[in-house]
Amino acid sequence: MNLGLLLLAFTPSWTSVSMLLGYVTYLVIVGSILPGKIVPGVTLSDGTRLHYRCNGLLLLVLLIFLLGIGGWMDLLSPTAIADRGLELLSATLVFSVLVTNLLYMVGCRSRDQSSSFKPHTTGNLIEDWWFGIQLNPQFMGLDLKFYFVRAGMLGWLLINLSVLVKCIQESNLSQSMILYQLFCVIYIMDYFVHEEYMTSTWDIIAERLGFMLVFGDIVWIPFTFSIQGWWLLRNKVELTTAAIIANCLVFFMGYLIFRGANKQKHVFKKNPKALIWGRPPKVIGGKLLASGYWGIARHSNYLGDLLVALSFSLPCGISSPVPYFYPTYLFILLIWRERRDETRCAQKYKDIWAEYKKTVPWRILPYVY
Repeated sequence: MNLGLLLLAFTPSWTSVSMLLGYVTYLVIVGSILPGKIVPGVTLSDGTRLHYRCNGLLLLVLLIFLLGIGGWMDLLSPTAIADRGLELLSATLVFSVLVTNLLYMVGCRSRDQSSSFKPHTTGNLIEDWWFGIQLNPQFMGLDLKFYFVRAGMLGWLLINLSVLVKCIQESNLSQSMILYQLFCVIYIMDYFVHEEYMTSTWDIIAERLGFMLVFGDIVWIPFTFSIQGWWLLRNKVELTTAAIIANCLVFFMGYLIFRGANKQKHVFKKNPKALIWGRPPKVIGGKLLASGYWGIARHSNYLGDLLVALSFSLPCGISSPVPYFYPTYLFILLIWRERRDETRCAQKYKDIWAEYKKTVPWRILPYVY
């Protein structure tokens, strides 16, 4: 593909823009209407706490049903996303920049002193734009951080399903594609089944909403997490039985660590006396969990996330580094995030954090300091 054709492919069309706007509008309106479990968030520094409507699974099922009906009635093409991938990528990138600019302007003008809306500025325009100004900006009663993560995860599923249909239409379905799709569906569906766990993650409770999170949620998650699917659409890989078994073991081991660690942390924040692995939890300074996965290594959930990411790429074989972009990027990101978390926790918990580090000396992976 020459440069002219590549630029043309990246140029958003009215169709791709309409698809994107229809998608975000559906999530806002239908997400506000559908019933769902109301989950209280963590208590903020001013004593307030947000409440989240966790209806993502119902939102997902309804959208897939509506798209299926639309495809069956020839009202839309099930391969529309796969056919316009680059257009949608550029349209979503532009959208993320516009949203970030709006968040920045609204944040600068805010005079609200609550924890959620109080503007936090450093005086460095680029840093404030990148990391954000407000902790929990809202739109139509929706917490935007929670909304954007939902949009990214569901968008990732829609891209994968469109690529799968295109692969079937081109008679190019392989064991590798089936394995990749299966792992992703399990992982994404699990996210929405346990959507309430997101309310106690670092992104939601501590990160302000700026370009880093907006871009990461609605551009990076759906379009880079699906690279393996795009690659398998054009490259057929035959796997041995041993390779399939090994790949499944990597995925399920990573999944158990990731889900188990996040569940333990979420349950502990709601009930610090809840049993972990059948025993009372060990707590440092009355605040920091040092039992279960969190007693094995600090941020052991990151290890699970990395193993799951690797399992998404292993079905692609080892003939190209392209499918391994996601786990490579995630490794770098999580190491950077772990360092930032360590610094923040040291500042927040002080002597308690020092004691916790002595109790749990390893970082992410056991025996790694």
